[in-house]
Amino acid sequence: MNEFKNKFVNYIYLNQKLSKHTWFGVGGKAEILYIPDKEISLEEFLKNKPINCNLFTIGAGSNLLVRDNGINGVTIITSKLNKIKIGKDGIITAGCGAMDAQVARFARDHNRSGLEFLIGIPGTIGGGIKMNSGAFGSEFKDVLIDVKAINHNGQYKIFSNKDLKMDYRNIGLEKEWVFLSARFKTSYGTKDFIRNKMKEIIHSRKSAQPTGIKTGGSTFKNPPGKKAWQLIEQAGCRGLTNGAAMISEKHCNFIININDSTAQQIEELGEIVKQKVFAKSGINLSWEIERVGKK
Repeated sequence: MNEFKNKFVNYIYLNQKLSKHTWFGVGGKAEILYIPDKEISLEEFLKNKPINCNLFTIGAGSNLLVRDNGINGVTIITSKLNKIKIGKDGIITAGCGAMDAQVARFARDHNRSGLEFLIGIPGTIGGGIKMNSGAFGSEFKDVLIDVKAINHNGQYKIFSNKDLKMDYRNIGLEKEWVFLSARFKTSYGTKDFIRNKMKEIIHSRKSAQPTGIKTGGSTFKNPPGKKAWQLIEQAGCRGLTNGAAMISEKHCNFIININDSTAQQIEELGEIVKQKVFAKSGINLSWEIERVGKK
C-alpha cells in the first residue's frame, strides 16, 4: 500500500472523511480517496490499483448518502475532470466532473439551447448520466449523444445513448464503468431566450425546494402515475423528524440535516417514511438517493 500511495502521492489520501464531499454533510471515512486531475492519470491509477479493490465514484455528492462507517476500498472523486468545450457543429463536450449548472451556463454563453434544465439539477454530468437525472420536463436521455467511459481495469469505451438504455432515474450499464466525458446535442438560441428560461427554472426551484441547506435532493422516485411528495404528505410525514434529520416542511420529498445529523438518522427517517406511505397507500416507495458504505 505504501508503494502504491507513493506512486500517486499528489492525489491519493488515506482515511479521509467523506462528510465534506456530500451535500448532506454526513458519512464516515474513505479507506482510500483518489482525486485524479486528468483522464490519463485515472487510467494509470486503475491499472495499478490494489488487486480485488472495491471502487466507488463520487461526483458532487448531491444525491448521495454515505453511511457512518465509511467506504472500504477506493473512492474516486471526479471534480477535477471538469473541462467543457464546444465544436463547430454546436455539440458540447463536458467532463464528468463538471457541474450541471456550469454546463448550462457554458451553453448559454455560446448561444446554444437545449441544456437549460441542467441549471436546476444540483450535481455533476457523470452523476446525471448515472441516474438519468431530470428536471422541469427534460432528462439527460433527451440531450445526450454518447459517453466516454473507462472500466476498473483501465480500458476505454464509447457508449451511445441507446447503449445506455436510459430509463426513469436509471440506466442499464454495469457498475464497473466510470464516466469520463459526454457529448450533448444543442440548438441555436439567443442569450436572452436562454437566460430567461434559466431564470424561470431557478425561480421555480427556489420557490418549491429547500435550498442553501444540508439536503440530498429528491429522496424517493415518483411511482408510476404518482408524485412521491404527495404520498408522503398524505401519510402525515411533512416535518417528521428522527434525531437531527427532518422531512422538509417546504418539499416533503427532501430530507434535511438540521443539526449534525448522522447518516443513520437520515436513512432511518427515510425508512420510517416508506413504512408510513405503504401503510396509507399500499405503495412501496423506492429510494432515489444512493446509499453506500457500511452501516
